[in-house]
Amino acid sequence: MELEDDFDVLDPERLIQCPYNKHHRIRACRFPYHLVKCRKSYPNVAKELATCPFNARHLVPRADLSDHITKCSDKGFIEQDVGNQSSGFQRDQLNAVSTWQAPPCDEDWEAELLEQSDSPFIWGMSNSGINSSSTTFEQKNCLPSRVRAPEYFPYTVSWKG
Repeated sequence: MELEDDFDVLDPERLIQCPYNKHHRIRACRFPYHLVKCRKSYPNVAKELATCPFNARHLVPRADLSDHITKCSDKGFIEQDVGNQSSGFQRDQLNAVSTWQAPPCDEDWEAELLEQSDSPFIWGMSNSGINSSSTTFEQKNCLPSRVRAPEYFPYTVSWKG
């Protein structure tokens, strides 16, 4: 029987009574959204209710809050988390010093810039000369055999005339 009750608590389709209006019965999966909406619709009732520090879905009268805190079923989850944190496991992970170092960089962008030619990049063409005085281009297809470059573009290139 307890096992069935645990599954019922996790059922997103179960109906929950709204704390602002007792005639509202909302599916559990929509309950947080409904609480926001009803809090705006019933501001006088919202002033009389307090939110449980362990579960924001628990809204109880302010006078009963201390009693609810001692009996709240979600209190165990928070205490368990606090216990895990105080055990030092997470604290040790946060204080661990990283030994990662960046790999050495062999790139020299300034040297690469000087080696580049002054000729512009043209798709499908490769520059046969390294220096800027050579303007001889050769056609080179770098595509795999099953893929071919288009013979014409779907638009007119202004510089091609």
